Amino acid sequence: MGEYKQMFINGEWENAESGESIQITNPATGETVGTVTFGDGRDANKAIDAAHQAFASWSRLTARERAKYLYSLSELVKNNRDELAGIISAEMGKPLGEAKGEVLGAADNFVWYAEEAKRVNGETIPSSVANKRIMVLRQPVGVVGAITPWNFPVNMVARKIAPALAAGCTVVLKPAESTPLSAIRMFELIEQAGFPKGVVNLVIGNPESIGKEFIDNPKLSKIGFTGSTRVGKLLMEGAAKQVKRVSMELGGHAPFIVFPDADLDAAVKGLFESKFRNSGQMCICTNRLYVHEDVADAFTEKLVERLKRAKVGDGRQKETEIGPLVNERALNKVLEHIEDAKDKGGQVVYGGNRLVEGDYAKGFYCEPTLIAGVTTDMKISFEETFGPVVPLVRFTEEADVVQMANDTRYGLAAYVYTRDNQRCFRMAELLEYGIVGINDGSPTQTQAPFGGFKESGIGREGGRYGMDEYLETKFVSFGL
Repeated sequence: MGEYKQMFINGEWENAESGESIQITNPATGETVGTVTFGDGRDANKAIDAAHQAFASWSRLTARERAKYLYSLSELVKNNRDELAGIISAEMGKPLGEAKGEVLGAADNFVWYAEEAKRVNGETIPSSVANKRIMVLRQPVGVVGAITPWNFPVNMVARKIAPALAAGCTVVLKPAESTPLSAIRMFELIEQAGFPKGVVNLVIGNPESIGKEFIDNPKLSKIGFTGSTRVGKLLMEGAAKQVKRVSMELGGHAPFIVFPDADLDAAVKGLFESKFRNSGQMCICTNRLYVHEDVADAFTEKLVERLKRAKVGDGRQKETEIGPLVNERALNKVLEHIEDAKDKGGQVVYGGNRLVEGDYAKGFYCEPTLIAGVTTDMKISFEETFGPVVPLVRFTEEADVVQMANDTRYGLAAYVYTRDNQRCFRMAELLEYGIVGINDGSPTQTQAPFGGFKESGIGREGGRYGMDEYLETKFVSFGL
């Protein structure tokens, strides 16, 4: 993995116009795992030209022909699962088991959208005028600029490009600059799958410069972005100048509510899955834990027991459950949130420190942490922490906890544990979130819609909803 890597434009592997490169380091060990060409808006411009040229022929292929390429890519991704998982773990620290699951999820996206390509149905509508007929067509939006984050560096690529390609769009992808190696390997497989030149392009480089090209270039019709709410707003603002289509999957601040009738063992398992997978670096991971006062002590005891057993370490070691944070900045933010909570009266029930002994000294590790006595003035209660820290708040009344859970500008995911059927339905309807896990700590599936309310985003990924984001609706009126 140490060799020099290029970007992929119009079917060719190329160096950046700038001649610059960046080194990718493993956050578990600090070692360099690759060197990658590092471009800017000039490379994006070339890639958009290539995608624009390829659009005419790609969009006119039959859905079955496009599907063949996606099926082929899915098989290649599956067959290279272990290698891709190793690259993910090396460049961003994720435990190998999780990384393998991510790769299979990516392969599943390609299969799903290969199938969904064949179901882009239009319709005819009865006319109210005798000598007219109404036909509705669905057609691809055009060239798509896709921007993906570092926390799921393979699956996010698949979730963006699979529906776009299935719909008949062509794509320019910009992966996160800290995790380009897995995207590069994916594009080697795209090349192997035989996609026509210019249909899928990979540009690696400066996010501001490439983002500006995506916004300003009139040949690019749509921007699909996963990342922070702050950057999403900037892209939306820029895209408005050309009324460019956008879909945005942005930040979250998920509440996790445990009612007194919950199965506490299942709730602890669900919380661990939701909070500590990927070291808490997920937009849908729990950020606030609300536990009913009747079961708060028992729940805390069970959770601490689980955290004591959790193995923190290099993601490439088999027994590791929690890997490092992605970089020093991410670690410092997590530690700052812990200190801020302590300063304002929060009690660290478990963890709370950076791990620095032995091999830990080389990486960016934080203990899994539980903080009690959390109040609304603490950063941890309103900012997205993106790390392995759980702030616990006790509650008494259902109405109060719903109000607290909804009191945020985010609305991506929420979690509820209860065995009361009526309450299940009440919670599903009352929580202002795009995704609600009822007795489920990881509510994501390829065929289901993924996205948020409020400032957590616009549009949906997943299932047929994901296709809608890449299709325009055309009304044709025939006079007879």
